[in-house]
Order: sequence, then C-alpha cells, then structure tokens
Amino acid sequence: MGTDRIAFLASEASIAQETRARLAERYGDSPLDEADVVVALGGDGFMLQTLHATEGLDLPVYGMNRGTVGFLMNAFSEDDLPDRLAAAEEAIINPLAMTAETSSGEMHRGLGINEVSLLRAGPQAAKLKVIVDGRVRLEELVCDGALVATPAGSTAYNYSAYGPILPIGADVLALTAIAPFRPRRWRGALLPTAATVRFEVLEADKRPVMADADSRLVRDVIAVEIRSEPRVRHRILFDPGHGLEERLIREQFA
Repeated sequence: MGTDRIAFLASEASIAQETRARLAERYGDSPLDEADVVVALGGDGFMLQTLHATEGLDLPVYGMNRGTVGFLMNAFSEDDLPDRLAAAEEAIINPLAMTAETSSGEMHRGLGINEVSLLRAGPQAAKLKVIVDGRVRLEELVCDGALVATPAGSTAYNYSAYGPILPIGADVLALTAIAPFRPRRWRGALLPTAATVRFEVLEADKRPVMADADSRLVRDVIAVEIRSEPRVRHRILFDPGHGLEERLIREQFA
C-alpha cells in the first residue's frame, strides 16, 4: 500500500487543527483525490465523519487521537508517521443501511458505521413491533428504544445499553433493546449479517420515535428497516497489535 501522499483531516478542536498544521508542514498535505491515505485527527466522532466523507474514494483512514474518545484511533505521535502508515494493519468494516419512513410519508436513507438506533422522542416509552426477514419476532417491545449494531460498533452505544461485544470477524449483528420494560426478560438477539430488521412504531402519534444513523437524525418515524451494506467498504488502519480485533477482546477484560 502506498503511503507517500497523505491527506490530513482534523476536527474543529483547536488541538486537532494545530496538529494538522504541523503535520502538513512536515509531511506534506495532498488533496483527497490525489492521496494514498487519509490521516484523521480527532476523536471517534470525527473518525466516523471522515469515514462517511471518504466512503466513495476507497482510501484507507488512519486515525490519531486528538479528542476524548479514541477506540477507533491510534496513539498520537508526530514522529515516524510514514513508517507507522506502512506497517499499519487494515480492517474492513461494512456499515448498516437505514431506510426510515416518517408519518408524513417521506423516506429517509442513511448509513451507520457503528449502529442504527431508534429512540423515544416524548415522555412515554416507545412501542415497537420487531420483524426479522419478514417474520414478526416481537409483537410489542416497550422500551426507551432499540438499536442494531455492527461488530465495530458493538463497544459503543450497544455496550452502554448492555448489548454484547462482537468479535470483529463475527458474521452477526447485535439487536439490543434500550431500557426495555416489556417483555421483562428480553435482552436482545444476535442476528446473521444478512438479516433485514424492520421496526414498526406502534401508537406513533402518542409515542413518537426518532431514528439515528451516525447522527443522521430522522424524527416522527413510523417504520425503519436496517440491513448490512456490503457494497460500502470502510478501510481503517491500526498500529500492529492494536487492531480492532485486539481492542474488542481487550474491552471484554477491562
């Protein structure tokens, strides 16, 4: 993999912008359409933004932590960057495709690298019907919300909602309820990557729900379909021994 031409991208944080200026002066800064690799400076949120912004370019992205959360980022150092890029391990992840229908009949589409989530948007709990591959699996899930997470995103919101951590090579998705009230003992499911999950919102006028795919927010949804999108490939680079697989395993023993 060529790493001679680097495109530096940085979050709006002053520390990230200052770092970008120093690195660009030291190593050069190529336009995205001429670069071999992208170096993203920020936290996990900015890494997700960068992956979305470059998804049509088939460029590997190497993140360096200049934010507060850095699960998808490498440790920061200004030295030996070309050597680190040349030695980096690559992980390929596919996002989730969301199709959300609103009460006004509009259709909204988005991609979620970590997860696609449904969240109650009012004072009362949401009521959701859960359908997997055309078959109703739960007639009524009463909850604050629900989400479908990829293995790469399983340590993010999914983990905070007590969902399982998935190995990066696992061919499964996590379906996790957020603060479920009924069924009492239901704590989610593991589904094949090829599965299509459909949520239908019950009593949508009384219990409004919004959907979110990596900060693409859609309000007043009445139905949301989620599936893996294998045609979109995100290439993320990690320092040797610190790849996603190792990070996911280490997280389970933290």
